[in-house]
Amino acid sequence: MKLHNDIPQHVAIIMDGNGRWAKNHGLPRAQGHRAGAESVREAIDACKEMGVQYLTLYAFSSENWNRPEAEVSALMLLLEKFLESKLSDLMRQDVRLLAIGQLDRLPAKTRATLDRVIAKTAENASLTLVLALSYGSREEIAEATKKIAAEVKSGALDLTDISPQLFSRYLYTADIPDPDLLIRTSGEMRVSNFLLWQISYAEMVIVNKLWPEFRQGDLFDAVREYQKRHRRFGGV
Repeated sequence: MKLHNDIPQHVAIIMDGNGRWAKNHGLPRAQGHRAGAESVREAIDACKEMGVQYLTLYAFSSENWNRPEAEVSALMLLLEKFLESKLSDLMRQDVRLLAIGQLDRLPAKTRATLDRVIAKTAENASLTLVLALSYGSREEIAEATKKIAAEVKSGALDLTDISPQLFSRYLYTADIPDPDLLIRTSGEMRVSNFLLWQISYAEMVIVNKLWPEFRQGDLFDAVREYQKRHRRFGGV
């Protein structure tokens, strides 16, 4: 797919609509989540083709723990199976896996599988795939604030040391550049507690498709829309 040189370094996606897709097809919600896994593959392939360096997917929010226990269990099992089945593809495609969020809340087996795949792919360098799991941006910001407050209290930091740049180093994404492009599927117009600090200057593209319907062409179209924007970062 030919696109001009202004390719976003970091694309973040709010993958919305699995449940509605399943309902529309008369299927259980778990089937929607399974169908959405194919869209993850499509997004990875598109990013690889374009030369995007970071792809962050909002896979499971901190609020998702409030869903029915059976659905949460199905999601955790699907995550394990996805990681196990995609490891060979990640290695072949030179994709590194990272995860952000309150990972200690994940079931032990899920966390062990995640940690294993992260370790296996650690040396890969063509694309970094970041899964936001048990993730909530307000919680992330609160945790960062507590860490900074503790260091100020201990004398390791002075109040005058605190800046936006320093604060960013206490977030889950400390070693990840901020997203250039934020995509949300399903046509919803909200950010749902996702990377609130990091998307301050991201361009947003809303896709009127449910996540299981999302394909490579949709990502190419979103990048074309991004390329039409003039990013002023508060300037003129």
